[in-house]
Amino acid sequence: MRIVKVDTKKQFKEFIRFPYKIYSKSGPWVPHLLSDITEMFSKDRNPFWLHAKKQLFLAYDSKDCVIGRIAAIVDHNYIAFHGFKCGFFGFFECFDNTETANLLFLSVENWLKEQNIYKMIGPVNPSTNYECGFLSHGFEMAPSLMMPYNPRYYLYLAEQYGLIKVKELYAYNMDIVADERASKLEKIVTMVRKKLPMLEVKSMKKSSFEKDLESVIYIYNSAWEKNWGFVPLNKEEFKAIVKKMKMLIDPKLVIIASFRGLPIGMLISLPDYNQVLQKLNGKLFPFGIIKFLYYRKKIDNLRLMIMGVVKEYRHKGIEAVMCEEGLKNALKVGYKHCELSWVLDDNIMTQRTAEMMKGKLYKKYMIYSN
Repeated sequence: MRIVKVDTKKQFKEFIRFPYKIYSKSGPWVPHLLSDITEMFSKDRNPFWLHAKKQLFLAYDSKDCVIGRIAAIVDHNYIAFHGFKCGFFGFFECFDNTETANLLFLSVENWLKEQNIYKMIGPVNPSTNYECGFLSHGFEMAPSLMMPYNPRYYLYLAEQYGLIKVKELYAYNMDIVADERASKLEKIVTMVRKKLPMLEVKSMKKSSFEKDLESVIYIYNSAWEKNWGFVPLNKEEFKAIVKKMKMLIDPKLVIIASFRGLPIGMLISLPDYNQVLQKLNGKLFPFGIIKFLYYRKKIDNLRLMIMGVVKEYRHKGIEAVMCEEGLKNALKVGYKHCELSWVLDDNIMTQRTAEMMKGKLYKKYMIYSN
């Protein structure tokens, strides 16, 4: 067995295609578009790498077959924001072999030490603003859009190496139906609007997309700044993410709250395009685009991926006003289910909101550290 640094096009191709050796086509795993993964690692096309660096590793067996992969990541924005020297491992995939996994984790640790960094956290792919965590509960179900999936034995491999859990992430599943939740929310909304008559809650509009985007960036970086693992997104990063997701966004499902003209809260849900990606096997062209256009009309799940209010306006019921608006719009379109993810294990307020909306905790994810 040998571990090599990825530095050729052939090795990079092996790196991004290796997951196809791990997962069955008939299983819950949903492959990313290969073009998206390629772009993710591109220094020219992904502005994340303007403030971060990486080293990819592959593990080969004696027959020169790839048997594992991992990425070592240093995000200088994270270090500057938290004032804490820490690196990350991500994009981990491996056959069920402790020796291989140990060498992969060790390769990341050693590379980070060369950068004078001795703390390693992961998996993050490539930061907490993207996919992160090892799935630890809910293996029988396919992942929602931009949520990870992995074999159960990854937890064992991480713990055998000596990594310990530092954070748990939750995902809630809820039905989208007009039941007693709607009337309960309506009562809360009535009270909130009486107390805050200047509160305005609206859906994003294509005609004001750029202006609304500015509000979204401001709210995101203000509302989440104290969250575990948070690192601010700069304008270039946010625009790159939104540009990629623009064709996936349904403006009616992006709710922005403002008070006296100041943006103070947002709720962002996306159609669960993993229901489409599962049919494409990582390729959009030449025939995947036909499947994409056909199956996108059949999406009936949402992922509520962002819900937050800036600190000064929390505990005033604004979340309920946004939830009511989002629920009404989702019902109009005809969605059936919604996943709220991910929620930190110590974010009690959001957990209570999910429970109030009859959400069921149905998936969990682990973040590990050395």
